[in-house]
Amino acid sequence: MSDHLSITFAALSDPTRRAILARLALGETSVKELAEPFSISAPSITKHLKVLERAGLITRSRDAQWRPCRLEAAPLREVSDWVEKYRRFWDRSMNRLDDYLSTLERKETRKRALKRKR
Repeated sequence: MSDHLSITFAALSDPTRRAILARLALGETSVKELAEPFSISAPSITKHLKVLERAGLITRSRDAQWRPCRLEAAPLREVSDWVEKYRRFWDRSMNRLDDYLSTLERKETRKRALKRKR
């Protein structure tokens, strides 16, 4: 995967990594604290963190024994911008469907009105 968007989507594809990002959205925290809610090994958490780091979604640093992780939101903005294009497409599609259904409803209302008059 050479393009950054693909790397970001690949990193986001795993529910554990998404949960880690959700926790980091609340603020910087240590690797140990990030691992607590998961019933997976420390090496597995480290692998998840490396994937997120390679995607540019987190940064890790070291301060003596404390190893804080921080969310980096810029790649998420790219994802949001990409998804936004498709949201506009769906909005337009839904608007057209709404218009079509309204037209059908008006026709049906007219049919019923004509039947009542007979």
